[in-house]
Amino acid sequence: MISQVLQQVRVIDPVSHTDRIADVWIANGVIKAVEDKIDDVSAETQLRDCQGLVLGPGLVDLYSHSGEPGFEERENIASLMAAATAGGFTRLCILPDTTPPIDTPAGVASIDRIKGGVKCIAPLPLHIYVWGALTAGIQGQQMTQLAELAASGIVGFSDGQPIENLALLRRLLEYLQPLNKPIALWCCDRRLVGNGVIRECADSIILGLPGNPEIAETTAIAALLELVAAIGTPVHIMRVSTARSVELIAQAKQRGLPITASVSWIHLLLDTRSLDSYSPDLRIEPPLGNQTDRVAIIEAVRLGVIDAIAIDHSPYTYEEKTVAFAEAPPGAIGLELALALLWQNLVENGQLSALELWRCLSMNPAKCLQQNVVAISANSPAELTLFDPQLTWRVEHQALKSLSTNTPWLGQQITGRVMQTWVSNTRL
Repeated sequence: MISQVLQQVRVIDPVSHTDRIADVWIANGVIKAVEDKIDDVSAETQLRDCQGLVLGPGLVDLYSHSGEPGFEERENIASLMAAATAGGFTRLCILPDTTPPIDTPAGVASIDRIKGGVKCIAPLPLHIYVWGALTAGIQGQQMTQLAELAASGIVGFSDGQPIENLALLRRLLEYLQPLNKPIALWCCDRRLVGNGVIRECADSIILGLPGNPEIAETTAIAALLELVAAIGTPVHIMRVSTARSVELIAQAKQRGLPITASVSWIHLLLDTRSLDSYSPDLRIEPPLGNQTDRVAIIEAVRLGVIDAIAIDHSPYTYEEKTVAFAEAPPGAIGLELALALLWQNLVENGQLSALELWRCLSMNPAKCLQQNVVAISANSPAELTLFDPQLTWRVEHQALKSLSTNTPWLGQQITGRVMQTWVSNTRL
């Protein structure tokens, strides 16, 4: 195994709340030492000048979409894993909305077989997990075999789609409580959304696009919080996108409710003012908020009201996305872009510190998944991401590992790129 010392690298460790320049010695998948300067190493150890580079714990994505099985032309497991690795992620969680969905132990086993085949052909430093579906049947009106799924190795339960039947949701929370698995829920009332494709505000009127009101999200969050208060089952609230949602979550946490929350990375960077291009790659769910929403969400991330930043990588083919804005399927890719663009637009201008950003991309997502958090310290497993915040590159099809290119940054030059990741064989 390669032994190397990363010399004078900027170490960002949210576990120990450390941001400093140090030498880091990595050998055989383990961090041997973290010191101001390391001189006493073996002759076989490589010395690597890392001045200007950033080393942090491996990034953890709470939820993203795979095209395989069912839509391999969008993204297969191999390309998804390659994209995640290129973006600095060492743990990736796949939502169960594949075709067929991951709603039985057999579905989980089929994904495991695909993953095993990929790793045999092209091993990548990445742990990949799957969410098990909560519901099945026509329009998701019946529960899956929850106990069997829980025993099949899933990371937790999520549909990735709203569960609007509150009676069903109540029963799910009751049955899931003793299983002690993470539960991720997207709060959205489709009846209030109607045909809305953009956040309902002045911009939706100016652009002539049907609006999706913020109450489609906030009423669903309020209902979920009442259920959690009554039942006590911990839940993770996905895809928070409005300022009022932040208020509801903050109040619930002050009351001691067992909840965590995440926001999609793209909602931290863009708002409805970006939609004047009518780019179908900006058609996402939930829709981009207004400027007030975006500012409130960034502040909520900084303060810890929103625990984690998720990528929600949603690949679609060129043909699927090359349609009118309102007709485009919602979603954008992001695994290879998120760290660079978040650093460039939020850390460089001081809206978030480097520690705050890394905390929400690594330590906190792991906690939401009830997984171990790896510190950058001597004798710890080497689960790491090395990032160059100054390297510029152009977002083009040839430069991406993903099979899809549905991103508003396609063709643009951005700053920041992951140089390497490390993952030990330890299952975390």
